[in-house]
Amino acid sequence: MKKKKIIIFLIIFSLVCILILILGYPESKKTEINEKSNIKTEEDIYTSNIIDNVYYSSNDADGNSYTITALTGEIDYSNTNIVFLTDVKALIKLTDSNEITIDSNFGKYNINNFDTIFSKNVIVKYLDNKINSEYLDFSLKRNSMIISKNVIYTNLENILKGDVVEINIQTKDTKIYRYNTKDKVNIKSINKNGNN
Repeated sequence: MKKKKIIIFLIIFSLVCILILILGYPESKKTEINEKSNIKTEEDIYTSNIIDNVYYSSNDADGNSYTITALTGEIDYSNTNIVFLTDVKALIKLTDSNEITIDSNFGKYNINNFDTIFSKNVIVKYLDNKINSEYLDFSLKRNSMIISKNVIYTNLENILKGDVVEINIQTKDTKIYRYNTKDKVNIKSINKNGNN
């Protein structure tokens, strides 16, 4: 009778052990496996789309050059020709002309055609002219800069406030206007001492 009880006990014990193994790991093992699955491999690190210290430069057949730098860039996964930039600086050097500089907090750069959207705290400088705004659409193909949103155009003689400034990059012809044609561009003259 004792042998039967021992055999039954061993069979039940074996079945319980088999069930534990089949049904799963203890909770501590599951946690350890989950922690390991969150560890990044070297392959994960190298597939990042963030670039530090961005630098792009281009020259056209006429000898004009366009250089853009940024603190960081992020390649758009849906369109790898587009790079989103932060802390942006651009330099436009035209043959037989003065340099144009552009600074902004953010940018969207197309590596195929060099078109660039600058946004937030945009500052454009050329000669004695300075333009502050929140948005600038630059295109080499169009040969223009369209500057908008809170535009303040300053030179040695005037301060102008308008909605849009359009500049032809080659000729430097500049138009400043309001969206509503009934509104006038606000112009303040600066006297020779630098006062209004």
